[in-house]
Amino acid sequence: MIAIPGYTSDGERMVFIITGKVYHEWNGDTEVHVLIAAPDEDTAVRNTLNALANEGYSEADLDQIGMISEIPDEEPHASAYQTALEGEVAIVKLGGSADGGF
Repeated sequence: MIAIPGYTSDGERMVFIITGKVYHEWNGDTEVHVLIAAPDEDTAVRNTLNALANEGYSEADLDQIGMISEIPDEEPHASAYQTALEGEVAIVKLGGSADGGF
């Protein structure tokens, strides 16, 4: 079998989770988990920073990156995983967001 960049050996898209803290000018600091499908870690980080900037975050301190190998059991990460598989960047805000974390 030929390895296709961005896909696992089972043919599934590679979904990364990136954790960190972001800063918004009006809302202050927020801890986030970002789920994103990407061919490699560098692309995942670059696209995450672009998505955070597009959401109005002026700074980001990314702590960890890892790959998610199966669908998470609990929300909001289960929905975020599906969003990432569909090609979008899912930003899960931690800390009691009224919009369910997205």
